[in-house]
Amino acid sequence: MASSMLEEFKATQGKTITCKAAVAWEAKKPLDVTDIQIAPPKTGEVRVKIISNALCHTDIYTVDGHDPEGLFPCVPGHEAAAVVESIGEGVTSVIPGDVVIPCYTPECKKHDCIFCQSHKTNLCPAIRATQGQGLMPDGTSRLSKDGKQIFHFMGCST
Repeated sequence: MASSMLEEFKATQGKTITCKAAVAWEAKKPLDVTDIQIAPPKTGEVRVKIISNALCHTDIYTVDGHDPEGLFPCVPGHEAAAVVESIGEGVTSVIPGDVVIPCYTPECKKHDCIFCQSHKTNLCPAIRATQGQGLMPDGTSRLSKDGKQIFHFMGCST
């Protein structure tokens, strides 16, 4: 990792950042590549800088208005390569500068979670309730544009 990038990450720790994102303001409309604001990560969260991204059929299905649970405005995308930009309190598994692949279903890692304890799946349902509402586990969004809330997509919005 270039030292200049790590210095840039240190400067944004705990601060809202502005970055480019492809926003779906409503169904069946072209994506709008625009500047948005991303609040700092809260406890247990990680904010990443996307290096490479792709939209798959799930993203297109939602943007095209076919997903009855689709929420707008949102930043689609849940498949990417990224670099950890900043971490919230209590995060110990990654540090700024680590290269990561965002996963739309994080693990709670609780000893009684059959999904997290399984060697066959990582489809932990712990955040599903808020994820399906386009929100983070605390029930809020980190994404906005000029003060207007933007929903998260599949917990990632890559």
